[in-house]
Amino acid sequence: MIISIASGKGGTGKTTVATNLAVCVDGPVQLLDCDVEEPNAHLFLQPTIDASRTITTPVPEIDLEKCDGCRKCMQICRFRAITVIGEMVLTFPELCHSCGGCMAVCPQDAIRETGRELGVLESGHRNGVAFVHGRIRVGEAMAPPLIRAVRAAREKDKLVLIDAPPGTSCPVIAAMKDTDFVLLVTEPTPFGLHDLQLAVGAVKLLKIPMGLVINRSDLGDDRVRTYAQEQGLPILMEIPYDRQIAECYSRGELFAQVLPQWKARFRELFNHIQTLTGKGAVEQ
Repeated sequence: MIISIASGKGGTGKTTVATNLAVCVDGPVQLLDCDVEEPNAHLFLQPTIDASRTITTPVPEIDLEKCDGCRKCMQICRFRAITVIGEMVLTFPELCHSCGGCMAVCPQDAIRETGRELGVLESGHRNGVAFVHGRIRVGEAMAPPLIRAVRAAREKDKLVLIDAPPGTSCPVIAAMKDTDFVLLVTEPTPFGLHDLQLAVGAVKLLKIPMGLVINRSDLGDDRVRTYAQEQGLPILMEIPYDRQIAECYSRGELFAQVLPQWKARFRELFNHIQTLTGKGAVEQ
């Protein structure tokens, strides 16, 4: 079972929910931090990192001795990663989406692939929770390929929790796509409601069942709850604006381990998700 924890905006508590849920669920669990531009689940989970490897994406390299300037590579590239000026062929690796179309249409076999570094994938564990995250290279704009690399590290015998990036753009879709359930985290504010509406729209397009966690639930107003009721979006948990929880967060601690009553609440949250998806319990 794969659960993606997402939000329409940053700062709603998405990572807080993902990390606390990971340590509360019984059975084998793997947490994938797919917020590769700003990974922070490790700050709370504090895993021991066992392995690290560089992730690259294929980009074209032109053999000018073979190239006859036919421009077919330029014509097929929707992202303008290749252009021909006179007898010169220019490539722009940062624009390339690694589709391989240019290689497929080149009649002179003048294009070969070379790797462009995207970032680093690190994996480890903490107290039975397997952990993987990606760190994108500074200045790199192509997050989805690195997110897919993080997701490819999934261990199929475990419950997989994905900490998705904030927002509703391509990186979020790459993290949510083909998961069993999306747990949306929001806050009861006008900004929270606005971005929740965008997130709900994106998840509906993907046709994935979803539920809602309202963080800092005793602030703001009831418009988020009203919207959830109108959309048939079940509210599975509410986390109050609590000083003890805030203190745990500020120390980099998981509040479900410091405040025992919350461990049962996160287990109940997982049981709700199992009910909504029809998935059986994780094998012990």
